[in-house]
Amino acid sequence: MDETPVTVRAVEDVGPETVAVTFETPEGFAAEPGQFVRVVGEFEDGDEGRYYTLSSPTVAETFEVTVGVDPEGTLGPWLADRQPGDEVRIEGPFGDDYYQGEPSVLVLAGGPGVGPAVAIGERALDAGSEVTVVYEDDQPVHEARLAALADAGAEVLVVSENVGDAVASLADAGDQAAFVYGFAEFCEAAVDALENEGFDTDAAKVESFGPAP
Repeated sequence: MDETPVTVRAVEDVGPETVAVTFETPEGFAAEPGQFVRVVGEFEDGDEGRYYTLSSPTVAETFEVTVGVDPEGTLGPWLADRQPGDEVRIEGPFGDDYYQGEPSVLVLAGGPGVGPAVAIGERALDAGSEVTVVYEDDQPVHEARLAALADAGAEVLVVSENVGDAVASLADAGDQAAFVYGFAEFCEAAVDALENEGFDTDAAKVESFGPAP
């Protein structure tokens, strides 16, 4: 979809310096958990855009992105200050590494990768799939949704470091479809961990968010 205005429905704190921004879904917008959009803000010095991966399991009426709010940043604090009814511009969706109904999924998430992790986990559970989420962060966000996933039958591991050790602790995970989301360093470590446990890493769906800021 070309750049289009969307209306903010809600902005919710979901963890340290992190908000979830919910938008009303515009006509013709279709996306799957794991895809991303470009969000554009208007400032005195010009527009600023950034890519955010969907953190909602569906986009039927609304869709959500999870935004890290760097106090020294521009777009993150601006989005955190939006009010219901405000308009924001988006482009997309983009990305090929998203959930496509796999019957058993393992999602490895680092830092902001938790957004697509909870979205895929919720969507997959709703479809009757087996779900495992391994999330590495020393300041976890979306804890309520992670707890709800665990209560609904998903295996959820939250660790502050060493995603490889967490993957090695999983039983019989090699047959699961693997998804990896996070900054580049995390993605490299996660793919190495998958390879060490016998996963076909060529088949893994990996979305790197680039170098950590």
